[in-house]
Amino acid sequence: MPITTVDRDTEALTMTIVADFAAPLERLWDAYTDPRQIERFWGPPSYPAQFTRHDAAPGGRSVYTMTGPEGEVYHGLWEWQSVQPRHFFEVNDRFAHADGTPNSELPTVRMRFTFEGTDEGSRVTTVSYFHSLDELEKLLEMGMDEGMTEAMGQVDAVLADLSSFAAGRATGTEILSDTKVRISRVIRGPIEDVWRAHTEAGLVRKWMLGPDGWTMPVCEVAINVGQRYRYEWEEAGNGGNRFGFEGELLEAAAPYRMVTTERMIGAPGDGTVNEMTLATVQGGTLMTLVITYPSVELRDMILGTGMADGMEASYRRLEREVLATAVA
Repeated sequence: MPITTVDRDTEALTMTIVADFAAPLERLWDAYTDPRQIERFWGPPSYPAQFTRHDAAPGGRSVYTMTGPEGEVYHGLWEWQSVQPRHFFEVNDRFAHADGTPNSELPTVRMRFTFEGTDEGSRVTTVSYFHSLDELEKLLEMGMDEGMTEAMGQVDAVLADLSSFAAGRATGTEILSDTKVRISRVIRGPIEDVWRAHTEAGLVRKWMLGPDGWTMPVCEVAINVGQRYRYEWEEAGNGGNRFGFEGELLEAAAPYRMVTTERMIGAPGDGTVNEMTLATVQGGTLMTLVITYPSVELRDMILGTGMADGMEASYRRLEREVLATAVA
């Protein structure tokens, strides 16, 4: 059990949990900032969590659910206040409604997570700040301290499973729900360069090509919120085989988050909403793309096209032809 101490201070209105791990500091930090990893331990074993958003940047948000043994679902969110990579981050942890909006009828807890290296590995100190004694007692009655203790007891297994999250693994696809899919890839390169590679037309043309043998004759990027973009691809030597996508930039917070709409040019029906989040992790930059489809049928049809394989080919080209050059 990694928990070293649990201290409840009714005068300072805080609860402090200290946990020690036999893992490097960078590995522990990544476990908290990678949505694929934190959802494996944030909820107690009988209430597993699922994160559909996890920004890990000042001003960002994390949106998660915990599902109980009888199928009951509880919604929560983090409002990110401050971050110093590999040292600390602070969030407001709130209950939420099903649509991800805050539930103001239930208490909000300010939480500060501090990370440090130790002789044996690393340590995280979690301090929860409450607004009143009544609020503290109410959340303790709801099982907050037991839940966190049970949840953190799962961290060791996540830290030991390095291979599942290491740089160099192929693009991963996870079905989150009937309409949501999460695509993840650790890209070998600094977050600023990965962001530029997604937002500068000259760089996009070099790598966002899918399998070999395709070109990108049209590459109109969207820089500011409200602008539209348009990408078209053509198979080399076959001018008749051409397709493209277009959409609008809905949100942008460089170099961490970008939200766009997307639909195939000329295709009927609704398109998708794509939420891309970048985070600095050991080995490079974690790219997380959550795609929301209008229907399960469209989700399955697109996944069946081999989309992930095409994306993996593009990310390998990004590392080889754009990021390697930038580092050199």
